[in-house]
Parts: sequence; structure tokens; C-alpha cells
Amino acid sequence: MAIRIVKLGTERTPGEGLRIGTVRRPPRGVPKTEFARQNWYDIWYPNLAPSPETMKLG
Repeated sequence: MAIRIVKLGTERTPGEGLRIGTVRRPPRGVPKTEFARQNWYDIWYPNLAPSPETMKLG
């Protein structure tokens, strides 16, 4: 199984499979029902996102 990192909202490639969102906060103004259809992600796991302290280091 290959794992790729993609930018949120980019077009899907054929046979891409499941997109797992690991962002702390979901996109603003996008209904949850539209996340997959608008190429954001299929499943959201905010607990996998970096902590706010780690993000400040970047």
C-alpha cells in the first residue's frame, strides 16, 4: 500500500483511494457533507494533526 501526501482540494488521480485528513481544523465554510466531493478528504482524524506548539515551530 502506497501513501502519498497531497495538498487539500487538489484533483484526485485515478485509483487514488481513500484520503485521510489530518488537519487540526476543517476547512472554513465547507459543509461536512462536501469534504469528499470537493476533494478535501474522505475521513477526518484531527488527533493525527501536529499540536499547535509543533505548528508554531514550522
